[in-house]
Amino acid sequence: MARRSLRKIDPALDLSRHLISIEQLPQPWDAAALFQRSAPLEIEIGSGKGLFLTSSAAQHPGHNFLGMEIADKYARFCAARLAKRELNNARMINADAQRVLAEFLPDRSAIAVHVYFPDPWWKKRHKKRRVMNERSLHQIQRILEPGGTLHFWTDVQEYFHSALELIAAHTQLRGPLEVAEPVSQHDLDFRTHFERRMRLHGQAVYRAEFCKP
Repeated sequence: MARRSLRKIDPALDLSRHLISIEQLPQPWDAAALFQRSAPLEIEIGSGKGLFLTSSAAQHPGHNFLGMEIADKYARFCAARLAKRELNNARMINADAQRVLAEFLPDRSAIAVHVYFPDPWWKKRHKKRRVMNERSLHQIQRILEPGGTLHFWTDVQEYFHSALELIAAHTQLRGPLEVAEPVSQHDLDFRTHFERRMRLHGQAVYRAEFCKP
């Protein structure tokens, strides 16, 4: 199913607080400076249209949320949603998440990492580009606090089981913990836009959660 085109962003919206580049990240890492406050940090890799980031930031004002999106138009769209709702506990980085994880985020700096419906890179020669690979899983385990969680959802069964095998072989994360399919109360009561599309079309969604000891 092809993605719908993005709505136009209101040119009057000021994105400067919500959309940042990798060059604007503090070095050494200082989450309090980035968010202008100290709070538990949750990270989303591949934010897409930003439904998870915006809804979670609104529902959990006591947490900070950092989204990462390599596609410029989606990063800007997500930042615009945050700016429109004045969700100042969330930021959007237009950058490669693998680089941000490896070069900027220190050990035990996040309480949760969220990976929802990443690109499956169907061709065998391209599978090394998948977000859920040995290198990124090592970084995710490193940046999670003890007791922190990894949330992974996909609509691709092969990718799901492949990722679970990598997690078991190359990390000490406990799981997979089963995640029940949530009951949606309204049209946008889904974790992401992609989950909404899959469920409305009767397609399976594979979900798992892992915990750092």
